[in-house]
Amino acid sequence: MDITVVDHPLAASRLTIMRDKRTDNAGFRAALSDLGAMLIYEASRELETEHFDCETPVAVADGVRLKNPPIIVPIIRAGLGMIDPALSMIPDAQVGFIGMARDEETHEPVPYLEALPDDLKGQPVFLVDPMLATGGSLIHSLKLLVERGADDITVVCMVSAQPGVDRLAESNFPIRLVTAAIDPELNEDAYIVPGLGDAGDRLYGPRNIHL
Repeated sequence: MDITVVDHPLAASRLTIMRDKRTDNAGFRAALSDLGAMLIYEASRELETEHFDCETPVAVADGVRLKNPPIIVPIIRAGLGMIDPALSMIPDAQVGFIGMARDEETHEPVPYLEALPDDLKGQPVFLVDPMLATGGSLIHSLKLLVERGADDITVVCMVSAQPGVDRLAESNFPIRLVTAAIDPELNEDAYIVPGLGDAGDRLYGPRNIHL
């Protein structure tokens, strides 16, 4: 598995705001939006492009555009916060959805929604979720994508835990990982340490639905 850790001062500063427990929901959303755009920028580095004649007010320049824009697939609910920054960078991208909740007792993902094209063969896919903790939600999502023929998948996470990274690597799925940080461990509740808490709660407030 190809892993890219975005080591940039602006990315680190936004991640620090997200980690800080004093940051409120609005500040967290703003920092996540900025960092999300930076990670999508890096994830797009290898996307195929095509050239065309672009007429400027003065002459004709060599224009460049994405040949096959990716489909952005957030894992709901925390992944919803990454849609707008992704579309700000790639406005012609499609969007799919995978809904996943966390069972607080088993720490296992509980799927409840799939909204994906039937055929993803040859289609770049950006699977986005702020957190890669145990890797359970991402593994389940990757299975759904691969079952639909996806063969070009980039996983974009803001904070990744080493156990989750190891689990993804051992899955042998055809993926690359783009992240802003790899934290060393998980605690007994399967939260990333030091992490940033529950990304969904910090984006939208505490959940009212319990599984």
